[in-house]
Amino acid sequence: MLEVSIAGASGYAGGELLRLLLGHPQVRVKQVTAESAAGSYVHTVHPNLRGRCQLKFVPLAALEPCDLLFLALPHGMAMERIEKFASLAPRIIDLSADFRLRSPKDYVTYYGREHAAPAWLERFVYGVPELHRAELQRANYATGAGCNATATILALKPLFERGLVERAVVEAKVGSSEGGNTPSLASHHPERSGAVRSFAPVAHRHLAEIRQELSFGQPPEVHFSATAVELVRGILVTAHCFMRQPVAEKDLWCIYRESYGSEPFIRLVRERKGVYRYPEPKILAGSNFCDIGFEVDPESNRVVVMGAIDNLMKGAAGNAVQAMNVMCGFPETAGLEFTGLHPI
Repeated sequence: MLEVSIAGASGYAGGELLRLLLGHPQVRVKQVTAESAAGSYVHTVHPNLRGRCQLKFVPLAALEPCDLLFLALPHGMAMERIEKFASLAPRIIDLSADFRLRSPKDYVTYYGREHAAPAWLERFVYGVPELHRAELQRANYATGAGCNATATILALKPLFERGLVERAVVEAKVGSSEGGNTPSLASHHPERSGAVRSFAPVAHRHLAEIRQELSFGQPPEVHFSATAVELVRGILVTAHCFMRQPVAEKDLWCIYRESYGSEPFIRLVRERKGVYRYPEPKILAGSNFCDIGFEVDPESNRVVVMGAIDNLMKGAAGNAVQAMNVMCGFPETAGLEFTGLHPI
């Protein structure tokens, strides 16, 4: 039985991670930390775990050695303490942005600060199994990925790795849980309810990951915008891909099936009729799936690719558990079999 702990378990991603690990057949959760809730039972913060978990939160300083440590801390904290965390566990999966980018310069550009532990960047594998499964099988350290980046990269990877796209313009519509559980004016109910609010029309932080992971020999031309909509969970990315030459729908099917035909958590969604013809985040709530669909513009070289995920699952905690499964040699779907609900 793998003994795991979670540093930073009081947030939304940390709570989802705990929920998944409590149901994992080959894992025992040893400790969970939260500074503000230290000494309180887990269910006081995560009421869905009432009767399911008798753990109490402990402060970060009370962490003990374990087999694998999940870090679900705010950006910037993991890089400051990585030596200490590495002394507590031989394997680490970090859900923050602290080790996602290969270039230290990108942290100055996108996060406004120098990286505190640049020598550690090369030790971490960008922890999306669909992108780096072989590396994860040999890794001791893995990162999570940005939720918007995950949806975008998975939707576009088959086209970019074949060099088919001249440029892509991506719009992501995101739910409120992406902003975390710290209240703000933007999350205040009268301000958030009914909103369709552009909050990052340019220069979103996740663009660094998107360009990094879609770079196959040359820098990709990808433009990204994000809009808040009235969802709690979920991301829908709509990517306008301007192709180097026309591509037929049957060729797209072949490309995506070749790339993802054996992937347990990617589903191709392209129906001829009905309400659910294209990917839709609502039906993915609580699941680890990424649904991908596409449509060819018959009047141009444009292909519209759509990708949908639950940002707290495939965009955070679910992907982290999937990465753990790959790193530890467990069945990749272990603890992640939930299919989502309909209706919800």
